[in-house]
Amino acid sequence: MKIAVIGQSLFGQEVYCHLRKEGHEVVGVFTVPDKDGKADPLGLEAEKDGVPVFKFPRWRTRGQALPDVVAKYQALGAELNVLPFCSQFIPMEVISAPCHGSIIYHPSLLPRHRGASAINWTLIHGDKKGGFTIFWADDGLDTGDLLLQKECEILPDDTVSTLYNRFLFPEGVKGMVQAVRLIAEGRAPRLPQPEEGATYEGIQKKETAKINWEQPAEAIHNWIRGNDKVPGAWTEACGQKLTFFNSTLNTTGLVPEGEALPIPGAHRPGLVTKAGLVLFGNDDRMVTALLRPRVHTVGSGHTHSCPGARAPQLDPRLLWRKQENMRPRAPSIRKTAPCWFYRVSKCNR
Repeated sequence: MKIAVIGQSLFGQEVYCHLRKEGHEVVGVFTVPDKDGKADPLGLEAEKDGVPVFKFPRWRTRGQALPDVVAKYQALGAELNVLPFCSQFIPMEVISAPCHGSIIYHPSLLPRHRGASAINWTLIHGDKKGGFTIFWADDGLDTGDLLLQKECEILPDDTVSTLYNRFLFPEGVKGMVQAVRLIAEGRAPRLPQPEEGATYEGIQKKETAKINWEQPAEAIHNWIRGNDKVPGAWTEACGQKLTFFNSTLNTTGLVPEGEALPIPGAHRPGLVTKAGLVLFGNDDRMVTALLRPRVHTVGSGHTHSCPGARAPQLDPRLLWRKQENMRPRAPSIRKTAPCWFYRVSKCNR
């Protein structure tokens, strides 16, 4: 089958490579322009294979598709568009052009968690199950008919990175290949998304990731891990912005010994301990977390990214934990999960 791959990132690269191994003809790759002189991994891989690569900065202007861009796409004769991860607005003239239409990967169990930060919100809401959806693109935001879904258990201390690396990335690549295989065999379903249970959440950014201390400890834990490591849950204390990661919910109920750290707005001061910073919810339950602040070291003229940097007015024990006490990390496929979104012509709001 003749396929156009529209997207970016290592995830897009892996999907592209696996589709070629399946024997499909990738007639063109559409990715983002180079950034700071560095090309996207998907485009680099396609160029090695001699596949035409297009790096349009945009597909449309003022809500209208750019005719020359659409013409270059149409000249390839794609029978299916595959969008593994796309951050650009794709016009319906392109989405609807192939005889088999367009499919896209979304890292949640649709219709729950539509929107750009689905992985974040899955964890923030404390969902016990997560997963991904591959659906047929339409002119809405993550509203198209369902083709394939796979779910997984969410672990109590999962973060955006661990969930992405453990399941959403590797199984997502396999799922995209399986979906294309079903289409090629004429067995791909089109199941309308139910409206029951549908949710939409906006893009999670640094400015919106500030911790609300007027909530239970479990909600604070979910907020920290749902923003770990991007964009990073934060608060202000000691005259600095402190970013939290590696949070764990304390289920013992035993308050450890430590030095008090006043946190404006918190139910009670945090505690500096050997295991990290202990935080309290408004239910008096506890969360233990590490910090990753960006601090300006007095007199150095340099800004450091902790752990390890000595911050003014902040005990350095808060900034790092000895390696033997760190929780094991999942094997890293990618440093951070991408902010996942897909938009078509009617979503320019």
